[in-house]
Amino acid sequence: MTKIETTTAGSLPRTQALIDANSARTVADDGFTLQSTPEYDALVTEAVRDVVERQRELGITQPGDGEFGKAMSSPVDYGAWWTYSFQRNKGLSLTGDNPFTQEPVRSTPGNVQLTSFPDRRDWTIFAEAYADPNSGMGTGKNATEWPATTGEIEYVGQDAIASDVRNLASALEAGERGFITAIAPGSAARIQNDFYASEQEHIDAWIPALHEEYKAVTDAGLIVQLDDPSLAENWDQINPEPSVEDYLAFTQIRIDAINEAIKGLPKELVRLHLCWGSWHGPHTTDIELKHILKTVLSANVGQVSFEAANARHEHEWEIWEENKAIIPDDLVLVPGVVSHSTNLVEHPDLVAQRIARFAKIVGPERVIASTDCGLGGRIHPQIAWAKLDSLGEGARRAVARI
Repeated sequence: MTKIETTTAGSLPRTQALIDANSARTVADDGFTLQSTPEYDALVTEAVRDVVERQRELGITQPGDGEFGKAMSSPVDYGAWWTYSFQRNKGLSLTGDNPFTQEPVRSTPGNVQLTSFPDRRDWTIFAEAYADPNSGMGTGKNATEWPATTGEIEYVGQDAIASDVRNLASALEAGERGFITAIAPGSAARIQNDFYASEQEHIDAWIPALHEEYKAVTDAGLIVQLDDPSLAENWDQINPEPSVEDYLAFTQIRIDAINEAIKGLPKELVRLHLCWGSWHGPHTTDIELKHILKTVLSANVGQVSFEAANARHEHEWEIWEENKAIIPDDLVLVPGVVSHSTNLVEHPDLVAQRIARFAKIVGPERVIASTDCGLGGRIHPQIAWAKLDSLGEGARRAVARI
C-alpha cells in the first residue's frame, strides 16, 4: 500500500472572474435559463484546467471540475449543485412557487410530505439564529430563479454536459480519473410540481432525463457523482417528525429512482453523495445514520460519499464499523475527512486518524478520502484550499497508520 486515494465532494471556489462572468450572463425569456457566449465558454475551460491542476498539486488523486460548469454568480451560494438542473431540462417555468415560498405542509402517519424550507424543524427551533444576518448561517444567493414543473420533463442539456465532460477530460493527465457531479432524481423532484398527478410520477419523470446526463459522463470514462442530500436531509423537512418506518419507505422511493436512473451504467463509475444539507446550522434535527444506512446501501453504486468530519456526524464512523457485515464487498467508501462547516483547518494528523478508521473497516484500497460537502460557495477560498492541502497531507500520513 503506497497511498490513499483522495477526492472532493464537488464544488470548489470559483475565481472572481468566473463569478463575475456568471453574474453578467443574460437570461432567456423564461426568466431562469442563462445564456452562454464563446468567450464565457473559453473562460470556463481555462478555469477547469487551472482548478484540476491545483487539486493535483495538493495531492487530490481523483479531481473534479469544481462544478465550474454549474453557474454561481455570488461568492456564497449553497444551491449551485441543484439550480444547474433548471438550465438543462424542459418542462419548467417560473410560477412564484418554490421550496422557499410555498405554504407549510403537515405530514401525518403513513402520509409523509415535504414542507417548505423555512418550515424545516431545525430552522424553526433556531429561528432567531437563522434570521440573524450576522450568525454566519445564511445560504447566499442563487444564480437563477426557482421554477416549478409545469410540463413534461425532458433533458435538453446535451451541449452543456458535453462541455463539462470535454473540459474535465482535457484537464486530466494520462491515467488520471476525474469525476463530475449531477443531481439525483429524488433531489431534482423537490421543486414544486404543478403537472404530474403524484409525487411518484414526478420523481419517475426525472429518471430518463437524468440518466442521459449520467451516461454522458460514464461514457467518457469519468465518474458520475449523484448528489442526493434528499436521502438524509429530507428528515428535517418533514413536519412534524415522522416515524423512522415511514421515513424509510419515503426514502426507498428515492433509492429506487437512483437504481433505475443508473441502470446499464458501469457500477464502478457511479458514486452516490449523501449529506444532511450543507448549510452552517445547528443540525439538531438530522436523522441518525444508524436509521438509514441499510436503505442507503441498497443503492447499486460503486462508491458512497458521506459526511464523516463535521461535529454532528463524525462519531457515526462507529455505525459503519458495527454494520460492516452488510457493506457490499465491492463498495468503495468516500468519507469526508475535512468539513465544509467550519473555518478551522483540520490538522493533517486528525485527517489521517479519520482515514484510518474507515481503512480498518473495509481496507485501505476501498477508501477514498474526501471533503464532507462542496467547499466552493460555503467557506472562504483561502480556507478551502488550506483544507485540501491538509486533506492531501493527511492521506499521506494515513499510510503509516494502516
